[in-house]
Amino acid sequence: MSASLRHTSGATWANVVTRAAPNFTAWTTYTDGHLIGVDQNVTQEYMSCLQVFSHMGRVDGEDSEVRNRTRLVGLATLTGVVTSEALYHSPTQFKAQVTTLIPALVVPLLEVEVLSLDHEAAEVKEQPNSPYLDEFRNRPAMERRALSIHLHVTGETGPTSRDVANASLRALATLFGHSNGPQAAVSMRAAFDCLHAINAWERPDHCRWVAIRAAEWTQYQYRYAIPTKLVECLVQEQDAPQSTPQHMRLAEMITSVFTSPTPLVNLSTSDIISNLISVILRRIAREPDDMLLPALVQSISSLGIHVYYSDQIQDLAGELISRLVVVETSGIVTRGKSDLGKGRTQAVRCLLAGLFGLMHAAETYDGDKDEDDNKGAHKAGASVTIPDPPSSPHPDAHVRPSYSDGHIKPSRRTSITPEVFQETLTLICDGDYAVRVDYATTIVSYLQREIPKLGDYTDADGVKRVRPVAEGPTQQASMNLTMVYGDSTTRFLHALHAHLYVLATSSTLGLAPSTSSPSPQRSVNEEASTTGTDDNVPQEQQEPTEEPRRRSLAIPRSRKMSVMKRLLRGTLTGTSLSSIPATLSDYGNILVVLQAVHEHLPIRGLLTGVPMLLALDAAIQGDAACESAGEQRVQAIREALARTWLVIGKVWDSPEVTQLVEKALSSSPASPLPPLSDVEPGRFHPAREPISFDATNVDAEKVHQLDSQGLLMAITSNKTVQDATGMDRQGLLRKFTAPWSAESAFKDSTEAQSPSSDLRTSDGLSPLVKVSPALMHIENLSRASLARSTRGVGVTDLREALEGRSSLSNTNLANTAASLSTLDHPSTVHGEAYKLAPVRSRPQQRSKLAGPADVKDVLNKLGIGKTNGNGMLKPSFSSKKPEQR
Repeated sequence: MSASLRHTSGATWANVVTRAAPNFTAWTTYTDGHLIGVDQNVTQEYMSCLQVFSHMGRVDGEDSEVRNRTRLVGLATLTGVVTSEALYHSPTQFKAQVTTLIPALVVPLLEVEVLSLDHEAAEVKEQPNSPYLDEFRNRPAMERRALSIHLHVTGETGPTSRDVANASLRALATLFGHSNGPQAAVSMRAAFDCLHAINAWERPDHCRWVAIRAAEWTQYQYRYAIPTKLVECLVQEQDAPQSTPQHMRLAEMITSVFTSPTPLVNLSTSDIISNLISVILRRIAREPDDMLLPALVQSISSLGIHVYYSDQIQDLAGELISRLVVVETSGIVTRGKSDLGKGRTQAVRCLLAGLFGLMHAAETYDGDKDEDDNKGAHKAGASVTIPDPPSSPHPDAHVRPSYSDGHIKPSRRTSITPEVFQETLTLICDGDYAVRVDYATTIVSYLQREIPKLGDYTDADGVKRVRPVAEGPTQQASMNLTMVYGDSTTRFLHALHAHLYVLATSSTLGLAPSTSSPSPQRSVNEEASTTGTDDNVPQEQQEPTEEPRRRSLAIPRSRKMSVMKRLLRGTLTGTSLSSIPATLSDYGNILVVLQAVHEHLPIRGLLTGVPMLLALDAAIQGDAACESAGEQRVQAIREALARTWLVIGKVWDSPEVTQLVEKALSSSPASPLPPLSDVEPGRFHPAREPISFDATNVDAEKVHQLDSQGLLMAITSNKTVQDATGMDRQGLLRKFTAPWSAESAFKDSTEAQSPSSDLRTSDGLSPLVKVSPALMHIENLSRASLARSTRGVGVTDLREALEGRSSLSNTNLANTAASLSTLDHPSTVHGEAYKLAPVRSRPQQRSKLAGPADVKDVLNKLGIGKTNGNGMLKPSFSSKKPEQR
C-alpha cells in the first residue's frame, strides 16, 4: 500500500489494495482503539491506510465500471472504520480521522440527483447493513464480524453510481448515528470544508439535503449540534467583504433543518436567533442591500416551525423586539460609506420580516399539530411557506383553528404578550414609509393571530353575539374590571389608537425632529450605542456580553418616550393639514389596522376606539378643513372613519350604524384608499413605495360628512353592545364622549396601579423599610436587599444618589454642601445668560428627635407622613378628627 505501488498499473494497484482491505477491516473490527493516539507508529500507519482508502472512495477515472468498483472497495473499508472503536476512542484523534474520511463519503453523493438520494436513504433506513454494524459497541469482540471485500467476481455486472451512493450513505449514516454532540459538530465542520474544497456550494439542493439527513441520522439527544454548528460557521464568516455562495448555502441549510419534520431537542433557540440577528446587522453594516438578508430572514422565521416549549415564540419575539428597539433608536454601526439612514431602515425591515414570519410559522405549527401529529407537515428543504393573507380582511380569515362546534382550539404555546409587542408601536410613526407599511402588515397579523382575546370573539359570520350562559354576570363583571383598571390588551389598544392618531395628524414623523424621511447622517451617540459594536469578539466570548446588552434598553425606551411626546405636540391643534407628512397609503394602512381591531377585538376595540374616532372626526372640522391644500387629506380621513364605522356596524349587527355609513359612502362605492398589499410571510421583500396625494386620488364631493352624533346614538342604543359591556345607554355615552386625546390614551396605555400601590412610595420602597433607619441608629446591611426598585435608573436617580435621598439613611451626607443641579439650566457655552445657578437640594441639618411632634416631622420628611403640598404621595398617617356623637 506504499506510494510506490501507485506508479504501477491501475489494475495492479487496485488489486493489491483490495487484498489489504479485508485485513485492515478485520483489525478495525476487533481493536479497542487504545493504541490510537498513544503509540505514534501505530497511529501514523493507521492514518496512512485511512488516507489510501479515502482516496479510493472518491477516485476518478474514465472507465465508470472500474471507478465505481474501486470506490466501493474504499467505501466498504471506511464503513469498517466508522463502526470501529479506533475512530471514537481518542477524542484528540477523532477530528483528524473524520477530516480524512469525510471527502470519500460526500463526493459520491454530489454525483447523484437528490431524488435518487432520497430513494437510497429510504432503502438504507429500511435495510441496515447488519446488526453487528449497528450495535458494534454492544457486541463482544468475539461476536463481531468483519466485512468481506472484493474487487470483481466473474459474472457480476458493474456497479452504478447509485450503488456507490448507497454505500456512501450507509457509512455516513453510521458515522452520525454513532457520534455524540461534539463529534457530530466535528463531522459537520469536515463536511463544510469538503464542500468548500470541491466548490460544491453552487449545488444548493445537495447542500440542504446533507444538512437535513445529518440531523436525521444523529441521535435524538445530539441533534442540536447540527444547526448549532451551521450557525457557528455562518457567524465566523459574517465579516466577509461580500456575501458568497457559501453564506447563502449555510443560511439555507439552517432553514432546511428547522423546517424539516425531524424534531430537535436541547436546542438553544435564543442563542441561535441572537446570532442570526447579529449576522443581519453586520451584513447590513457592510452593504444595506446584501444578498444574504432574505436567507437570514427565512432562517429566523423557521425557528417557529417546531415549538419545543410553551414560551419559545414569546422568548424569540422578545429577543427580536429588544434588538428592534435598539436599532430603531440608535441605528447600526457601519464600516465604510454605507448610508446610515438606509442601513437603519433595512435593519428594522429585516427584523420586522423575521417577526412577521415567526408568528405565521408558529401558527402553522399549531394547525399542523391539530391535523395530525404524526404527519410531516413541512417538506424537508423547503422554505417557510404560509398561506398569504387576503387583500381585504374577513372576520373568519385569520383565526385560530376551531372545532366543528365553533369553539376556539387552545394553542399549545404562549402567545406574544401585548406588553412585549407594545415596545414596537412607535414604528407606526417612523419617518420611512417602507418601515411604516411593513409594520402595518405585522401589526395586522398580530391582531389577527397573537393578541390575547379574553372573551373578544366573534361568530363564524363575523358578528359579535352575546352568549347568555358563557357571557353572563361573571363575564360582565370581568369586563367592567377591565374597563376600570385595564388589562394588557386594553392598554395595548390605547397605545395603538394614540399612535394611529399621531400618524394621521402629526406634522412630524420619525426620530428626526425636522424631517419625515430618514436622515443620511446621525449623531455620534447614535452610532456608538448600537447592537453591532460587540460582534467583533470571538463566539466563545459573546455569551457574557449578551445579557448586559439586553438589560440596557432603558435608554432607547426613554428616548422613544421623548420622541413620542414630541410627536404628540405636533398633532392637529392649529396645525395646517397640508404640513402633515402622512401619505394616502398611510391612511389606507390606518383603515386596515382599525378594521382588524374591531373585527378581532370587538368589545375592547369599541371601548377604546370609538372615542378616538370621534376625536379624529372633530379634529378635521372647522378652519383646518377649509384649506384647499388639506381638502384631500380631510376626505381621506373621512373615508377611513366611515369604513371603520361600517365594520363596527357589521360586527355588532347594527343596521342603524350601517345605514348611516352607507348613506355617506353612497357617492363613492369603491374606496379610493389603497389597500395594504400582500406579502409572503418569512420573506424579505423589496421596499414598498407609497401612493401620494394628487388631484385624482380623492374627490372632495365623493365622501359626505359623517353624522358622528347619529352614529354615537345608534351604537350606544344597540342591545348587543349593552349586553356585552354590561353598561346601559347612558353609561356608554359617558364612556364614549369622555374627553379623548392622544396624550390621555398614551397615559392610559401604561400599566394601571392597584389601590394597594398607594401604600408604597414612588421609588418602590416599603414605608417600614424607609422608617427603620430613622428610628434605629445602627447599620443595617440587610436592608439594602429589600430596597429594590423596578423602575429604570436615570439622571435624577444619579443626582439623588450623589446628594443623599431623604428616603435613605445615610446621615453623614446631611451636612454636606449643596450640589448643583443642571436639569433646568442649559450649558454655559451659549453665554452668560445661561450660566449655572446653585440649587440647594436638601436641608443641611436634620432635626433631633425630641418628642412626638419631631417624630411626626421626620416621618413627613421621609415621605410616609402627611404631605406638605409639594409631593404627590398619599399620607400614610393621616390625622383624623374624633367622631362626634
